[in-house]
This record gives sequence, C-alpha cells and structure tokens, in this order.
Amino acid sequence: MEWSIGNITTKRSILNPDKTAIFFNDEPITYKELNDNVNRAADYLKKKGLKKGDRISVMLKNCPEFLEVYFAAAKLGIIFVPVNFRLMGPEIKFQLNNCGSRLLIFHDDFINIIDGIRTQCKVEDDKFICLVEKTENSKNLPAWAQEYYAVRNSCCIDEPVPDEPVKLDDPLAIIYTSGVTGDPKGALLSHGQTYYKNMQNIFYADLREDDIYLSQLPLFHSGGLFVVTTPGLCRGTTIVLRQSFDPEQFITDIQKYKATIIFALTTMWRFILQTKKLPEVDVSSVRVVIGGGERTPKRLFDDLAENGLYMQQVFGQTENSIMMVLPKKDIQRKMGSIGLPGFFTEVWIADKEGNELPHGTIGEIVARGPNVMSGYWNDPKKTANTIINGILFTGDLGYRDDDGYFYIVDRAKDMYRSGGENVYPAEIEKILSEHPGITNVAIIGVPDEKWGEAGMAFIIPSEKNTLTKEEILEFLKGKIAKYKFPSHVKFMESIPMTASGKMRKVELKKQYGVSFKN
Repeated sequence: MEWSIGNITTKRSILNPDKTAIFFNDEPITYKELNDNVNRAADYLKKKGLKKGDRISVMLKNCPEFLEVYFAAAKLGIIFVPVNFRLMGPEIKFQLNNCGSRLLIFHDDFINIIDGIRTQCKVEDDKFICLVEKTENSKNLPAWAQEYYAVRNSCCIDEPVPDEPVKLDDPLAIIYTSGVTGDPKGALLSHGQTYYKNMQNIFYADLREDDIYLSQLPLFHSGGLFVVTTPGLCRGTTIVLRQSFDPEQFITDIQKYKATIIFALTTMWRFILQTKKLPEVDVSSVRVVIGGGERTPKRLFDDLAENGLYMQQVFGQTENSIMMVLPKKDIQRKMGSIGLPGFFTEVWIADKEGNELPHGTIGEIVARGPNVMSGYWNDPKKTANTIINGILFTGDLGYRDDDGYFYIVDRAKDMYRSGGENVYPAEIEKILSEHPGITNVAIIGVPDEKWGEAGMAFIIPSEKNTLTKEEILEFLKGKIAKYKFPSHVKFMESIPMTASGKMRKVELKKQYGVSFKN
C-alpha cells in the first residue's frame, strides 16, 4: 500500500493550515509553515541526489528543523537516522558508518566533534550541513560544511515527488539503542509500524485536535519522536517543544500553555518534584499524565497525585514503543503495574521457547503485532535472536496477575544468582527507592566467594542525608528475603545514565562486576 509518514504534515497543512502545530521556545509555527519547510528540505535532499532507501542523519537538539528533515525524508522514502548528540566522537562515527549515512545535519555546537571524525565517516564531502543558531558561530562556519537555512530557504515549497513510490512496508528510520551491551543496535522502523504506533498512542491518550501536548523528551529518542511528536502531529494537536529539558520551565509551561497532556520519564519527574514548585502552578487543564521508562516508586506516584497529577505508567522499547499502558482508572488499584497490552499489540509471559506461562509465573515479556520493528539494521544474527517466529523477545522479565495486568520484575541480563537463588535487582531497587534519604539506586551482582554472586548497591543519597550501610539493611528488614540483601553498599554522587534517563548498569558492571574483590 502506498502511504508514508510524510503525508502527516501534508494532510494537516490542508486540514488545519493556520492551526499552531508547534510552539518552539514560545514561537508558534502553523501546520502550513511546518509543511512548507518540510517540502523545502525535501527539495534540497532531492537536489543532493538522495533517493529512496538512502540514509541521512541528524545530530540536532530539539528544534523544528529536526522535524522538517524527518518528514522530508519520509516523503521521499529516505531512511532517517537521528544521532544522540550526547555521544562522543567514536560512538557517532560508529553509527554513521554502520548505517552508511550519506548526509549529516548538525547543530553549530557540534562543529568541533564532527570535524574530528568527518574524514573517517562515509558521509559524502558535500553533504555536511550545519544548523547555525548562534551569530558568533556563523563567522566560524567551516569550509567543509554548508549552512542549513541558506540551502533550505533557496528551495521550493511544492509537494515533492519521490523517485519511487513510498509504501507502508518501506523503512522509515533507524533508531540506535543505548548500547547497554556492546555496540548499539539500529532498530529498523517502517512507515507501517510507525502508522500503527501512531494509532496506538492516539488511543492510549485519547488525543484530540484541541490538545496541548507538553513533553521535553529528546527528539532523537524513540519516546520523543514516535510516542509524542509523530502521533501528536498526526492527530492535529499542538506540541510545546523546548530545545532541552528544564524542570522549572516544564512546570511553568503546564500553566502557561494550559497543557492537557504531559509526558515525562521517571527521572524527569524526580527533577520536577525536587524543584518544590509544582504546587505553585495551576494543573487543572491536565487531562492525561504519562510516564515511566524505568522503575517508578510508589512515592513518586503519590507525590504527583498530591499535586493533582495522576500518572499512567507505560512500557515499551525502541523495538516496540509503548506496547502497554496502565488505564487511568487503575492507577491506584493496580499500583506498580505497567498495564494492559495496546490495541495493536499482543503480549504474554513466555518461557525460552515462547510458550505462554501461567498467571503469576515470572518469565520473559514477549510481544507480537504490526508495531514491532522490522529488525536490526544490517544485523541478521541479532535480529534472529530477538524476533523468533514473528515474536519479539523483549529481554524484560515480568509476570501477569489473575486480572491480566502485567508487572516488570527486571531485565533478564540484570538477574544474578546468589547461593542458587535468582535475585532480581529491580525488586530491591524499588523498595530502596521508597527510602526518604535515597535519590536513586542501582544494584548489580558481583563475584562472591561464598555465594557465587552477591548484590552491590550504588546509592545516591538525597540532599543533606548521611546514610550508612547498616541503615540501608535495616530498612530492608521484613520487606524481602535476607538472601536478597546487598552484601556491599557504595554511596555515589551520580550513576551513569543513558540519554533516555535509564541507568547504564553496564558501566557499573565493567568497573565492579568482574574484578570486584571483597
């Protein structure tokens, strides 16, 4: 079937031309203005000789230009590859070369890092494009790069015609995972998969044309691009977009824009609550609050509820964004649950062969449906290990209760065995996160002469709190079996995090999990 995600801005420019599509740093952009610039970007890509199936990359902070290039690529059948701008040179080089990107658009803040790797990349010499936002940097535009606005504004606003028809089964984007183990994997997402994902998210949040959708998730991340922005624009909402996350600005924007839907990951909610300013704003406009993305303590739900925000927990991966959500009516009744499978997703708890396990039994969460990724880019082996007979093995362990609601236990790779017993760090982390003196906690298994493996807890104390190992263990008494208690506790100022706000336990394991000595 011939249809592309690029049709979203085309259709909205016809149906709602004068409606504000985006407020970017308080500047309104209508659907017509957005689509005109999408078409200019598409015209430029065609002039550079890019065709259906080619890959292009952007390394941009949140901005309308990010979306212009994304939808322009979609209209032409070009595969869009966003790059996490927090990465270092070798990581960026790996992704650009792994996908064979022919063109790169980047913010002027990243000139030096790109200059350091550009001769080692497959990006063609005449296809480095710099988005200059700072006037002082315009004087320093390198000779090897073109300026984005100069080339875009010289192009026409006519609807582009792709060299070949774009179909639902065609690739839309490659989103690289966080690289928790080894090199990042590029999840290949099709136009069709993204279409069904749009519909699923529209159903989840009951999106409406008069909604004001507030989220400061990075657009290079699956959540920002495919969970918030693409379905939001598809439905004709207004997106409030900021260049980066600022907790105080987020709070201000709720009241300023009378936001009706807000989305933040658990880590972001922590920062928002820590400002102590949430009680000062009017949140009565908010109809839907979505969050999650990691272990979320009950205390955080309660703190938000005290401020009139009732958060629905969601669960998903880059490989299958938001496959489950907890219905609003069940927030209290099923506290801790990640909810029920979405309209287009079939989910169950399985053994290693994919067979369904009884309710209450811990196993791997698996999924099937039209919103599962096509596979990993140029990596048939990893694809075959992840998608088996059409079933996506998520790598997450969980169980389902008698009412059919799902619960996360841990990542399969994070589980360790102590004295022959399976220990799931997330279970202990969830309990410790309720301690008022703890801001964040991560637990891994480390070598132990007596038990084979034992737990090591990395704890960030909250401000003005001095904790001891003895206090931590005392807090766990009566809440979990003693064999699950961490044998070692290390207090930290910070824990390594991924760009999406999840803990990078791989870094802790590299440092402590192999060579740890008692």
